[in-house]
Amino acid sequence: MTMIHGEVADGFEGVREAFAANFERRGDVGAAVCVYRDGRPVVDLWGGVADPDTGREWERDTLQLVYSATKGATATVAHLLAQRGELDLDAPVADYWPEFGANGKAGIPVRWLLSHRAGLVALDRPVPLGDALGWDAMVAALAAQRPQWEPGTGHGYHGRTYGWLVGEVIRRVSGRTPGRFFAEEIAGPLGLDFFIGLPAAERGRVSRMVYPKPEFDLSTVPLDAVPPEAREYVAALQDPESLSNRAFTLTDPAEIDFNSAEVQAAEIPASNGIGTARSLARMYAALIGDVDGVRLFSPETLASATAEQAAGPDKVIMFPVRFASGYMLPIETNPLTGPRAFGHPGRGGSLGFADPEHGIAFGYVMNSIVEGAEDTRASTLVDAVREATA
Repeated sequence: MTMIHGEVADGFEGVREAFAANFERRGDVGAAVCVYRDGRPVVDLWGGVADPDTGREWERDTLQLVYSATKGATATVAHLLAQRGELDLDAPVADYWPEFGANGKAGIPVRWLLSHRAGLVALDRPVPLGDALGWDAMVAALAAQRPQWEPGTGHGYHGRTYGWLVGEVIRRVSGRTPGRFFAEEIAGPLGLDFFIGLPAAERGRVSRMVYPKPEFDLSTVPLDAVPPEAREYVAALQDPESLSNRAFTLTDPAEIDFNSAEVQAAEIPASNGIGTARSLARMYAALIGDVDGVRLFSPETLASATAEQAAGPDKVIMFPVRFASGYMLPIETNPLTGPRAFGHPGRGGSLGFADPEHGIAFGYVMNSIVEGAEDTRASTLVDAVREATA
C-alpha cells in the first residue's frame, strides 16, 4: 500500500481516500494533489515514487512536468499584460508582431490565439527539434505559415503551437520571454514552485514520467471495433495527413523526449511547464481571490479571461470542447466543480483549475501518463472535492 503524506482539512477526508485509491486501483505511480478554498489550502497530499528506475520517493517538493496544464499559466501572463493596459486582446496580433501578418493573417486578433480559433495548428514544413527548442525558428515558421482554415470560422486545439504563438506576443509586448515573465511577476510574488523553462539547479527535483503501454494501439485498431462516437477521431489518428496528427508533428524528429534535460530547460509554453500541485492550485486561487496578500486578476479581468469564446466539435481533437481565452471550460462529461470553473488539463492526467463560485482552486500532477477515457484519476479527485463543498 502506498504511503500518503500531507494534510487535509476537516470535511475533505474523501479527497484523501480518492487519492489513495488512485494508487491502488487507477494506475498512479507518483502524484500530488492540492486544493485551496477561499485562498487557503485545505488539501495538500503527495505519495508514491518519483523515479521508478531509481526508487526515488515523491517528496513534498517534487516537481512534475504537466504538459498542457502549462497553457493556463501562459494564458495568465497574457491576461496580466492586458490588465495592465499593455496588451489589447482584441487588437490584431500583427500590431505587436508585424511578421505574423503574412499569408492572410493580418486580421487575426490576439484573443483568437488564446481561444484556438486562428487556424494555425500545424506547419507545412516541420522545424528541426533543436531549432524549435531555441524559439526563434519556430516563431518564424509560424509567422510565415498560412492558416489551415479561415481564422475565426471554427476552433481546433492548438496543442503545440499555442505556446509559441501566445508566447511571442508576450515577448513582443513585455520584452521578456513568457517563462521569465511568469517567474518574475507570478511565481515570485506568490512563492510558486513552477517553471516554464527549468533552471538547471532544479533538475534533481523533477519526477520522471512513466508511459504505461496502452491496452491497444489506436493507430492500427480496426475502425469497426471503435465505438461510433470515437470513430471519426480514431480515423483521423490513422491518417498521417490529418490535422489531428499534424498538430503534434511540428518538429523533426516529431517525438519529443519530455524527460530530457534539454527539453525541460527550453521554453515550450504550451506543454513543458514543471511544478507542484501546490503551485498550480495556489496560482489558480490567486486568479479568483486573495492569497496571502496577492491577487492576480481584477474582477473585470477574470470575467474577460473566462468568457466563452468557442464551443462545439473541435477540428483537431474532434470531440466537443469549450474554450475561454486560454482556459478550458466545463463540459457535460467533465463538469469540474461548477459551471463557472475554468482551467486546463494536461496530457495523461494533470489538471489545474479554479471555481470562483465555490472559492475552489485545484492542482493535480502525476508521473504515470495514462491516455484516453479510462483515466479517471483527476475526475475522481474533483468529484471528491465537489462532494466536500456541496
